[in-house]
Amino acid sequence: MRETTLVMTARSLRLSRRNTDALITALALPVMLLLIFVYFFGGSINTGTRYVTYVVPGVLLLCAGFGSSNTAIAVTEDLKGGIIDRFRSLDVGGVPILAGHVIASAARNVIATTLVLGLAFAIGFRPTATPAAWLAAAGILLAFILALSWLSATVGLLATSPEAAGGFTFFVSFLPYPSSAFVRTDTMPGWLQPFADNQPVTPVIDSLRALLLNQPTGSTPWVALAWCAAILGGSAALSGALFRRRSR
Repeated sequence: MRETTLVMTARSLRLSRRNTDALITALALPVMLLLIFVYFFGGSINTGTRYVTYVVPGVLLLCAGFGSSNTAIAVTEDLKGGIIDRFRSLDVGGVPILAGHVIASAARNVIATTLVLGLAFAIGFRPTATPAAWLAAAGILLAFILALSWLSATVGLLATSPEAAGGFTFFVSFLPYPSSAFVRTDTMPGWLQPFADNQPVTPVIDSLRALLLNQPTGSTPWVALAWCAAILGGSAALSGALFRRRSR
């Protein structure tokens, strides 16, 4: 299965390279959002620290969301194009096919994250994390990317068309806004704060921010990892059942 997964991953990466428009959008959009938030809105938002320092973790998660959402479209296109039937005739199971898309999504996100971090350093982001904290932050971000990518693959199995799968982009791009990504949650309306504090994005962002700025983390990283594990486990189980149904 390992060899088959590697083959499927290489295929997904080749498809990403050929889809130039989507690749450029996934890489350029987070960069543009970072510049917009820092230079358009940052001067009027008080977070108690330099805004570029505050906002970078949130933009990293936006980056992960945009990159992962393409997985839904790719899975739906495979189903619509009939290539899944060909793979099934070659005795290729659902796990390698979906894992190939997910791993390729993670690779795209690593590139996009590197670009965003490079720009962030250029415009004044100065983290104070220790090497161990950098590794912990990278692990949490990777766990979130994998969970979101597998959730996106599941959405691709549910969608009836690539256009419908593309609607997943709206969901993943919206979720960081009612969170601690761009403003403190205690500045939000009272009715919104419980959702903002307890949705899966907020503990991931808070963990990244605390680790990168060498601040106390408490139990937040474990909450973030629990959310990632729940999303990943639920998506993997559901996608297996959906794949069997869609590929009959």
